[in-house]
Amino acid sequence: MCGNIRPLYNFEPVATDEEIEAAATLFVRKVSGFTKPSQANEEAFTVAIDAILAITRNLMGQLVTNAPPKNREVEAEKARERSRKRFARAS
Repeated sequence: MCGNIRPLYNFEPVATDEEIEAAATLFVRKVSGFTKPSQANEEAFTVAIDAILAITRNLMGQLVTNAPPKNREVEAEKARERSRKRFARAS
């Protein structure tokens, strides 16, 4: 139905509005079970995305960490490596 929602916090550069909106959209799609709502549900779908977007921005602004920011490329390579190991064919 939809992809995985990825962590957005503590990355350099910080998450963009587009990334946060994409995560909110994925969340609403997953919870609702719709990849695209019907016309009757479109307004509710949009309102939910906007609400989650606002909540996520607020959360991101309030979180505190002492950990150094993660590098997106390094984390992406780690995820690819985990995937390779997970789905490796037995020899």
